[in-house]
Amino acid sequence: MEPVNLETATQENLEFIIKGIKANLKVVNAAIINPEDFQLGDYEEILDIYKMIQKKQGRLTMMEIEGVLEELKGMRKAAK
Repeated sequence: MEPVNLETATQENLEFIIKGIKANLKVVNAAIINPEDFQLGDYEEILDIYKMIQKKQGRLTMMEIEGVLEELKGMRKAAK
């Protein structure tokens, strides 16, 4: 069930959008994308990625998937 308002940066919403991104990317090693590796400070950027993926209905090119993974990797490092 989708939270009522994803515009609100909460830990629950962050987990929801990270899981949604992970599901749509269909990554082989899904363990590299864990909600606890991200900070609420990056919520807006992560939400933008989520919205882009939803808009494309999960049909991303390989280049787009790589781009998303690079963006998440950068944010993930910042969280560590």
